[in-house]
Amino acid sequence: MKKTFTFFTAIQLLWLPLLAQEKLSGFKIQNIPLQHDIEQKFDAGLNKENIGATIKELSANPHHLGAKGSKTVAESVLKKFKSYGWDAKIETYYVLFPTPKTRSVELLGSNKYSASLEEKVVKEDLSTAQQGQLPPYNAWSADGDVSAGLVFVNYGLPADYEKLERLGISVKGKIVIAKYGRSWRGTKPKIAYEHGAVGCIIYSDPKDDGFVKGDVYPQGAYKPEFAVQRGSVMDMVIYPGDPLTPGIGSTKDAKRLERGDAKTILKIPVQPISYHDALPLLAALKGQVVPTDWSGGLPVTYHIGDGSTLVRLNLAFNWDIVPAYNVVAKLEGSKFKNQWIIRGNHHDAWVNGAADPVSGLASLLEEAKSIGKLARAGIKPKRTLVYIAWDGEEQSLLGSTEWVEDHADELNSKAVAYINSDGNGRGFLEAGGSHALENFVSEISKDVKDPQVGANIFERWKANKAISTVSLTERKKIQDSQTLDLGALGTGSDYSAFLQHLGIPTLSLGFGGEDEGGEYHTNFDTYDNFVKFKDPDFEYGLALSQTAGRAVLRLANADVLPFNFSNLQAKIATYVTEVSTLAKQLREGAQSQNKLISNGAYQLANDPKENLKNPPVQVELPEFDFKALNLAVDSLKTASSKLNHTITATLASDTKADQLNNLLFQAEKQLLLQAGLPGRPWYRHSIYAPGLYTGYGVKTLPGVREAIEQYHAKEVQEQILVLTTSILKLTQFLNQTNHP
Repeated sequence: MKKTFTFFTAIQLLWLPLLAQEKLSGFKIQNIPLQHDIEQKFDAGLNKENIGATIKELSANPHHLGAKGSKTVAESVLKKFKSYGWDAKIETYYVLFPTPKTRSVELLGSNKYSASLEEKVVKEDLSTAQQGQLPPYNAWSADGDVSAGLVFVNYGLPADYEKLERLGISVKGKIVIAKYGRSWRGTKPKIAYEHGAVGCIIYSDPKDDGFVKGDVYPQGAYKPEFAVQRGSVMDMVIYPGDPLTPGIGSTKDAKRLERGDAKTILKIPVQPISYHDALPLLAALKGQVVPTDWSGGLPVTYHIGDGSTLVRLNLAFNWDIVPAYNVVAKLEGSKFKNQWIIRGNHHDAWVNGAADPVSGLASLLEEAKSIGKLARAGIKPKRTLVYIAWDGEEQSLLGSTEWVEDHADELNSKAVAYINSDGNGRGFLEAGGSHALENFVSEISKDVKDPQVGANIFERWKANKAISTVSLTERKKIQDSQTLDLGALGTGSDYSAFLQHLGIPTLSLGFGGEDEGGEYHTNFDTYDNFVKFKDPDFEYGLALSQTAGRAVLRLANADVLPFNFSNLQAKIATYVTEVSTLAKQLREGAQSQNKLISNGAYQLANDPKENLKNPPVQVELPEFDFKALNLAVDSLKTASSKLNHTITATLASDTKADQLNNLLFQAEKQLLLQAGLPGRPWYRHSIYAPGLYTGYGVKTLPGVREAIEQYHAKEVQEQILVLTTSILKLTQFLNQTNHP
């Protein structure tokens, strides 16, 4: 039919320049007003008071994995999803979960002391006195009854053990005591075991999150003297999830490993304690005074320990198989039913968990409520939405990992993206994920207002980033940028299996930075604490719903999925520069240090009273050939640029984008390594992984970077080739999308 030029057509043409300025990646110009209208209606369906009421309801009682309270919370969440009009069910997995039956830490000898290992009730907060609480302990510790000399190891990091070695102090056959902080807790006993320790005690020093930082709870937000941080110490940088079912879902009839064969369960006993219980142990230590930067905030002189202070650590656990209740809700897409946008937040907590995780879960549920209301009004998403409340996250991502492994085939064909959140609080946008979605997140951040200052959350993020950056060059770059710097993801929340095992594009979103405190994984993470110190008016809960909800709706309704691989290519190029520079620095540093050692410089410079040994002679890495890798990165730049032109042309035409979209959301999978990372094949992403010794912290280009850091020269060259092949595979795939 021939088109007739009408008055309405003229008005549309007048709108086009204005709409072009209001960029909305992935949408044809004529569809932008409709999407903005949907988002305004979505916002109107959100209510911060309702978010607060949900936090109060779901954190009213302890609800850890395997407890009656966990099932109660799961059933409550299920009921809510159904009331919002979603098709919802509980999917149950059966996972190993150790709970304590024996816990004791005793100082032996003349100054005997038995640690209380309990958290005192706060009379101003009745939730701290509830029945059914898990006592303070570290899940996945080994059973053990050991007595040995105690050694203080600062934060228990590799650099701390290097210092001890220079001081002539060994932890072999000893029990170590380490401060929480500076790394993931599971790294501390892992490194201790590798150095021959037979037990590990972890305590929270008041210098880090107690009275040195500010008033303690309930007068202030910081950790009171009897508070203890619970938590998993599973070696989940090998693989997360149920230790007995690596790579497969832990269904009722799943084939399980023998517990002794599970690689992620620790080999030594580990127990967390309060700084009240740490004080007598630290006061009893003798020997050398610690280096100045090792001292904490307790009123004692910190000593390393000469082995004469004996401690008994006695731990035993119930190793039970318990149900994990994942609540899965679906809203079928109106057009692309087999393309899924997945949104998740866990529901289990160590105790009441008002901040971690219920604050994030309440925002997710508020999104589902508003989207359900839109659907009942006939405004349905084009793609299918899957909202999930995970169980067993705290024990190392049990619920999400088992679900992903169980549904891997379906997810590989249907999952467009996964959007995660966890605990939420007052402050700045914290966003990480797949860098092909960096522009996408930037646009969203400019459409959501910060509830405290009125500017959008992008401008507030940028201001905070610029102020906290020391380098003037970097500061100017940030100030001039119109793109949010999306962080790379390691692990520590439910995105790991999606991103690092299956290569599904992933985002992790939340707010924080102005809600610091000491309640994390303690009995004091309660509703009363939350409304006093975390997000008193639930305004950042609302901001999270607005941010994550927009991400869901825009991905669901996009004409062309809003991936921009130029951003990913730029990040990869930066990472390649980093690892090549790192190799050069370590090589030159080793040459310099070895020269100082051979020339006797350390003997001349060291204080004779300290009796410091020379540092060990370092391996001098050879020069590595990064030429092919750099060429691969350049080829990815060309392919990404061409793809952007293809996407722009598709959006400007009446061409259907179905084939293009199918290719776009499969692209990141090209970066997966068939054999996985060295020594840990479960982790398959060639760009992002948790570090072997950083735990939650990310290592980018992990195969190459960690081989360099570990001075494994042969492996470095092998991993450069593996990475080069991976990038070329993505390049070839993107070139395919240029000819859909």
